[in-house]
Amino acid sequence: MKFIDEAKIEVVAGRGGNGAASFRREKFVPKGGPDGGDGGRGGSIWAVADENINTLVEYRFVKRYQAKNGEKGHGSDRYGRGADDIELKMPVGTLIRDVDTEQVVADLTHHGQRICLAKGGKGGLGNIHFKSSVNRAPKQATPGEEGEARCLLLELKVLADVGLLGMPNAGKSTLISAVSAARPKVADYPFTTLHPNLGVVRSDDNHSFVMADIPGLIEGAAEGAGLGHRFLKHLSRTGLLLHVVDLAPFDEEVNPAAEALAIIEELRRFDEALHDKPRWLVLNKIDMLAEDERAARVAQFLADIGWDYPQPNDEFEFDLTTPRVFEISALAHQGTQELMQTIQRYLDARHKLQAQQQAVEPVAAVTSTANGLIQPE
Repeated sequence: MKFIDEAKIEVVAGRGGNGAASFRREKFVPKGGPDGGDGGRGGSIWAVADENINTLVEYRFVKRYQAKNGEKGHGSDRYGRGADDIELKMPVGTLIRDVDTEQVVADLTHHGQRICLAKGGKGGLGNIHFKSSVNRAPKQATPGEEGEARCLLLELKVLADVGLLGMPNAGKSTLISAVSAARPKVADYPFTTLHPNLGVVRSDDNHSFVMADIPGLIEGAAEGAGLGHRFLKHLSRTGLLLHVVDLAPFDEEVNPAAEALAIIEELRRFDEALHDKPRWLVLNKIDMLAEDERAARVAQFLADIGWDYPQPNDEFEFDLTTPRVFEISALAHQGTQELMQTIQRYLDARHKLQAQQQAVEPVAAVTSTANGLIQPE
């Protein structure tokens, strides 16, 4: 299936049915009075997050979704039937914006989430509602309300714990295929990855996390060069970035340090928040270097990019703030398990910290409110 991560659609909710102006006409019942019923509600349009869908390809072919109108009211106190709602199933991670106002209408972050995109119009009132002591035979009834209409931009941002980034042929696809069941295309030429790939990494029998691989970046990606700029947005939801670097390129004129700095600059130019995310260095293809040259090559690379962070000490407590450097060979599976285990420890520590912060915030809010009620004499 073709991967589609953007689509523009129009949604039009149904109009409410008109109320009826009717009077009771029955033998032997003089002056029966008004009996016009209300109109039915127009159909609404809802977005429903579905974890079994991973692309917006359906919305590239069908651009307009219109719900039916509600039925009009009838005599004998009969109300019009409400129209059925329309449910649009979308992948988890879909962000929905109003094209005209640029406001976020919905952010589908979990399976089963249901958001109203366009509300159906209310049905009109029948003349039964206008009866009074001074108006025994009301002839007025109200029309149904128009349903909402919107032009929406659907933008899919994949949900993953870890995101891979780097130059083309850095070995990102090889890494995700080595540690998960994902099988992206791998070849010896650039831009073999044309769309994001997700893989579930099982660090042990009880723990796992999701890793995302996006097409390789090149210099100028923030302005639209290459393919990766279209998919940088998918990294915005990840909790950790792995910057994969080819430490042993086939072309001797290629400078790994310059390429790494270019990637970092592209992140900054694309989105400061993405640039500030926790980012670890993964020096790949270490098996292509002679063993007596590896330490010197790694040290030179780190010096060239200005890496002056010490490796964190995990003896007592896992450090969430200090960036890390890993030397691996994705093809030969060297160092990959150690990397995955460290990522799992990082994610566990991060989730624990977030849970502690969420537990403290409500207590602080209650304390603040209580203190606000106590006024000094």
